[in-house]
Amino acid sequence: MDEFELIHRYFSRLGAARADVFLGVGDDAAILRGTDDTDLVAAVDTIVSGRHFPEGSDARSIGHRSLAVNLSDLAAMGARPAWAMLSLTLPQAEPDWLDGFARGFGELARAHEVMLVGGDTTAGPLTVSVQIMGHVPHGTALRRDGASEGDLLAVTGTIGDAGAGLALALRTLATHDAAAAGELRRRFEYPTPRVEFGVAARGLASAAMDLSDGLVGDLPKLAAASALGAHVDVDRLPLSRALRAVAGSLARDFALGGGDDYELLLAVPPARFAALASRAAALNLTLTTIGELRRGNTVHWALDSRSYAPAVEGYSHFR
Repeated sequence: MDEFELIHRYFSRLGAARADVFLGVGDDAAILRGTDDTDLVAAVDTIVSGRHFPEGSDARSIGHRSLAVNLSDLAAMGARPAWAMLSLTLPQAEPDWLDGFARGFGELARAHEVMLVGGDTTAGPLTVSVQIMGHVPHGTALRRDGASEGDLLAVTGTIGDAGAGLALALRTLATHDAAAAGELRRRFEYPTPRVEFGVAARGLASAAMDLSDGLVGDLPKLAAASALGAHVDVDRLPLSRALRAVAGSLARDFALGGGDDYELLLAVPPARFAALASRAAALNLTLTTIGELRRGNTVHWALDSRSYAPAVEGYSHFR
């Protein structure tokens, strides 16, 4: 199977059908229709075997995750996703693996009305790069630099689950609770990008970002973008029952330093929090306040009203 047969068989009609795609997979470039009253939002992420997922991971999970991490970036901007491009580097073209990858990618793409419109395939170590493009009404995108002193800090869902799921996959964490372990593994292998909530947060949240590198690593980026410091009450971090059951005393460390949750971290003025929480509840999603933004340039962590020094760091590619 050569490159062109591979593309035709697995990727020529992957994802949702969209009327705003004039020309998709198969030519030198895609032709897409924009509108005058929206802003284009674009992001790209790469995941590498052995670095972002264990070698030998299920192909369907890799396909899902490769798109989910990009959808999460658009969720953090409050954008509606529309089009994706895929660059896939493969050690070899195995039909069973490609079937699983395309199924995982395609299921999530259809769920969010995303169409694959182009990309590239090549031979080499397993690496997946996805570019995602979407749109927001002009001037309404959420950004990291829009927060103000006194804004509350809030996170969606629960955090730390995916990090524990990865630890279970790598066998650096063990448990006899099979149900809890399965839930944590699913959180790592099939993350849920909060696209609908990102859209719902427009006009209420003042700033947002997705949690991909752990709260300890990501929160300082959001605070710095708005030239602020932050205070976090660590005992308010939302921890799932599964994480508590499996990780025990380490649950807090996973919540602080574990990456790959792809929940949203938001800044919101106190007067708007109730409305934002209501929109989250309408999507069957919890929203938890964990602290606030303050004047300064550092993040202060507190546990039981006392200063706390996290024992973990956020993820860094080159550390």
